[in-house]
Amino acid sequence: MAKILIIDDEKAIRNTLRDIFEVEKYDVDDAEDGIVGLEMIEKNEYDVILCDIKMPKMDGIEILEKALQITDTPIIMISGHGTIDTAVDSIKKGAYDYISKPPDLNRLLVTIRNAMDKSQLITETKVLRKQIDKKWEMIGESEAMLQIQDMIEKVAPTTARVLITGENGTGKELVARAIHENSNRVKSPFIEVNCAAIPSELIESQLFGHEKGSFTSAIKMRKGDFEQAHGGTLFLDEIGDMSLSAQAKVLRALQENKITRVGGEKEIAVDVRIIAATNKDLQKEIQEGRFREDLYHRLSVILIHVPPLRERKEDIRLLAEHFIQESAESQGIAPLIIEESAITELQHIKWTGNIRELRNVMERLVILCDKKITGENVKMFALPLNK
Repeated sequence: MAKILIIDDEKAIRNTLRDIFEVEKYDVDDAEDGIVGLEMIEKNEYDVILCDIKMPKMDGIEILEKALQITDTPIIMISGHGTIDTAVDSIKKGAYDYISKPPDLNRLLVTIRNAMDKSQLITETKVLRKQIDKKWEMIGESEAMLQIQDMIEKVAPTTARVLITGENGTGKELVARAIHENSNRVKSPFIEVNCAAIPSELIESQLFGHEKGSFTSAIKMRKGDFEQAHGGTLFLDEIGDMSLSAQAKVLRALQENKITRVGGEKEIAVDVRIIAATNKDLQKEIQEGRFREDLYHRLSVILIHVPPLRERKEDIRLLAEHFIQESAESQGIAPLIIEESAITELQHIKWTGNIRELRNVMERLVILCDKKITGENVKMFALPLNK
């Protein structure tokens, strides 16, 4: 049941509003002044707050400002002495809406329902944000992981370009996202491009966009990833697989901070931080003529190498426990206990697929095992060919 808090010094108003909202099946609390109201906001979760403006001890605008430091619940201001300036001031300072006394019943209920929708959206956004943060959480206490985390802390606040190297499945994307999330660009887009997954003839259109009619299937203008990432971060994953012609255009974009859409002539200014990643030895690719040396030097202002899982076996316990929790939640079951013998067996596996492979194995064990995971279970259900 949705919960509403009414803050008003007039008992008759509080009782009238309570009667209206209870008929609408809302759970209602009330407070006779701002001090009591703020205490209730700190102790309880509300879906909507109604607050009078003219009150003794503390006026509504002050309550609004203090309440918004405690909660993001929508706050509707109500007053019988208000003016347009008062209403505008309330909205500017963060109120969801302003209603004059005596309130029109229909408008009041519509405003409450709309505020409820906003409150639900805020809650859903928080849940999704937690899920996203958990998905991209970096797990590990090995010396290598601590060094990477220290590097991220130093590099993230800067605008320096970063090149992340490491085998497939080691978590290069996690590092890229961690840099973005801890940067000054966190509120701007994080755009990811998998250069290995896009055909070479389409990569330029993907990165730089195209004008209508620039090629057969270009039925309308499209902004490329550089434009979409303006003000934020562009993550070029598997950049070692990018064609030489696309590399030349990326180099020009990095040099001039400008791009030109395919089929266009106009130069477009872009403000983008580049983070690149690859599982290839780019020095070898340069020697064999498959990667531009000048682009390599542009990208590698900061180099971060993510080691394979076999080189940080001390992280396997934490990772295994994390994936057990994650898999159990997704399956709707209680987390399984993992025995020490199972950890030992997991540490003996070569993990050619790195963390990605470990995640799959732990999900398999959660599904196939009953209450606990033993060393025998790992021998039976992990990938014996990787030992």
